[in-house]
Amino acid sequence: MKNNILGKSGIAVSPVGFGVLTIGKTQLDLPLDEGADLIRYAIRRGINFLDTAQFYETYPYIERALKGTELEPVIASKSLDSGYDEMRFAVEEARSQMDRDVIDIFLLHEVRNDPDWQNRQPAWEYLNDAKAKGIVKAIGVSTHHVDVAEKMTDIEECDILFPLINIKSLGIRQGDGPGKKEDMAAAIKACSRKGMGVFAMKAFGGGNLTGSYIECLDYVTGLSGISSVMIGFGKHEEVDRAIEYAEGKIDRNYVPDISKKMIHIDTGDCEGCGNCIKKCPNHAISFGEKPVCGYEDLAAKGKVVPMVAEVDHSICLTCGYCAPVCPVRAIIMW
Repeated sequence: MKNNILGKSGIAVSPVGFGVLTIGKTQLDLPLDEGADLIRYAIRRGINFLDTAQFYETYPYIERALKGTELEPVIASKSLDSGYDEMRFAVEEARSQMDRDVIDIFLLHEVRNDPDWQNRQPAWEYLNDAKAKGIVKAIGVSTHHVDVAEKMTDIEECDILFPLINIKSLGIRQGDGPGKKEDMAAAIKACSRKGMGVFAMKAFGGGNLTGSYIECLDYVTGLSGISSVMIGFGKHEEVDRAIEYAEGKIDRNYVPDISKKMIHIDTGDCEGCGNCIKKCPNHAISFGEKPVCGYEDLAAKGKVVPMVAEVDHSICLTCGYCAPVCPVRAIIMW
């Protein structure tokens, strides 16, 4: 595969990257050695770009994969923290747990509409300081929000944009409501013209669109300004297909087998809105006992708090009707 350059950062990345979230405990929960082997396999086959995050708790897989090897992939990580000291801890944690002197890319994780950007300025200040010290090469944001992507065109210090985009607009947000792929594509193009490096997430809408594999990748990779698309892998053959696609060698009639995949709720993203429960035609989704992340203290005090949704797989039809109505892309299929 021919690598692409991430804008003004000068960092060269493969056109498809490895989203390491998939192998961690919130999804496949692969044994450490198995997950590390999959990462090594992908790198040796030509995928040189890994995406991880503090929240994913997948650093040990990367450290194990690279230990004792000559492999030097580009690593992007990110943190949800908003404070200066908290972000400093997040960067140092990444360096320590992955045994890296320098982190190639570090982002503010999942920046939302105002006032989230403003509230996270102390963390952004630290990332600028870390870049000046040379312990981070490039900084930026990951986001599901069109308005955040648009805002980045005015932020000179932003080197990297990591936006959510897919052919069905699943999970794209604008303000407090749903967003459109066309608007996100326009924001991506504008950021690229400003010199930002852009790599994309959720081309398959959290796995819900995997059955349209070629169509989904054609759409995202065909957008102006995108240098790489992150894909979550769980098997060697999934790596092989992505590389075949990137090299133009894949059977254009390829359709992956998704018969064994199931709908899951990412409890870290679920906001307890209940949209999926209302939409489910077979009443397979309901509220569970776990509160929405961030409300645990209120729950302990006996207060009424939003609850996360959960799926009863014994009656789930895997129809996918729930995914389009989730405002935060918490519904995934794996």
